[in-house]
Amino acid sequence: MAHKATAQRARRGTPAHSHADRLPGGTAEDEIIELAVRSGMPRMMARVHVDLLLSEDGRRTAAELVRRLKVSPASVSVAVNSLVQYGYVRRERDPRRRRDIYVVDDEAWYHSVAISARQTLESARAAMAAAETLGPDSSVGQRLLRAGTFLERVVEDMKESADRWRTLLR
Repeated sequence: MAHKATAQRARRGTPAHSHADRLPGGTAEDEIIELAVRSGMPRMMARVHVDLLLSEDGRRTAAELVRRLKVSPASVSVAVNSLVQYGYVRRERDPRRRRDIYVVDDEAWYHSVAISARQTLESARAAMAAAETLGPDSSVGQRLLRAGTFLERVVEDMKESADRWRTLLR
């Protein structure tokens, strides 16, 4: 069915991401989604994130997300798992109904920065280790050492700044 739909779009010239892909509600949501997509976030992940951000209490179940966004449960599951992995959303268990509730709260921004910093620091250390292996006197070793040192210092500044400004999120 997916192949058939793609072939039909190709014949009609309809873009794959049409207005049906967008959140209900209009242009403000669409603009936020498009900004997230342009910054590298996959579209479905952006749609789920924005829907959670704009919900009254920042909470939704998978069924609510499926219903609101008019997408498959699998699409929501993949998007939510990525959002959890990057620290934008957390998963809570509803013990009465035995289902997960996905929550975005103000601390999510702090946790997202912390996760990003940790990942970038891993890259910095890998570059510095490669520089040592290749020889710090070689041109490649020097370039990797400079890159690793730069990333390490930027990450430290980012972590300090996130800690300093964290109170704005409370």
